[in-house]
Amino acid sequence: MADRFDCDSCKESLYGRKYIQSDDSPYCIPCYDSLFSNTCDECKELIGHDARELFYEDRHYHEHCFRCFRCDRSLADEPFTSQDEALLCNDCYCNEFSSKCVACDKIVMPGTRKLEYGGSTWHEACFICHSCEQPIGSKSFIPDKDEHYCVTCYEDKFAPRCTRCKKTLAKGGVTYREEPWHKECFVCTSCKTQLAGQHFTSRDDSPYCLKCFGSLYAKKCEACSKPITGFGGGKYISFEDRQWHQPCFTCSQCSVSLVGAGFFPDGERILCRDCNTNL
Repeated sequence: MADRFDCDSCKESLYGRKYIQSDDSPYCIPCYDSLFSNTCDECKELIGHDARELFYEDRHYHEHCFRCFRCDRSLADEPFTSQDEALLCNDCYCNEFSSKCVACDKIVMPGTRKLEYGGSTWHEACFICHSCEQPIGSKSFIPDKDEHYCVTCYEDKFAPRCTRCKKTLAKGGVTYREEPWHKECFVCTSCKTQLAGQHFTSRDDSPYCLKCFGSLYAKKCEACSKPITGFGGGKYISFEDRQWHQPCFTCSQCSVSLVGAGFFPDGERILCRDCNTNL
């Protein structure tokens, strides 16, 4: 008598029938499918041994059941994503969940380089300077209403220009006679010392430091020969064509202060009342 060769599950003879060996045990096709096949997550039927099975996140599918939840297109050989456990092709996912570029009105595909600003989204290549139309990318930019500029174009178009060197002022600077200057350009007309943060004055619309102005234009004190500028609250006395610093306005003979007192001119000298009486 020939040895028996039966299905390990239903015990029916496998002679002349197809079978599948599993863990050293033979199974007829129906028993193998019922014991070892996975259930399709979509149609809930068994995925037979001879069917192409697709697997995603602990879920199993027949090839023909692995489809986009929205448009029903096959995802077997297509890129896809999952949203709330529903499978979506890239086109449907983008149409439903991805942002649109405000410049070209096309979908910004997942994984592509993009830029987000002020609640809007751009493709990286679409976010360009309004002036030179070059992509801004990761560089600094300056918004102006609904337009965006690279720093160079913004400065060329909008930034004030220094009255002296005519170059743009990116930040800071000095305003003199309602005109902008770089701090390093706002200098004394004579000695070229920077005037920003310093006391200065002007002559014929040109700025001067106090030292140069006093040396070039101020009247000289009759007593000490130093300039009389009147800056810093300094008071002075003027008589005929001569001027004195207030502390220098003293009797030429006894040196008593003549400020607020009567005095008498004596040629180049000025005398107090007592010294004039004693002459």
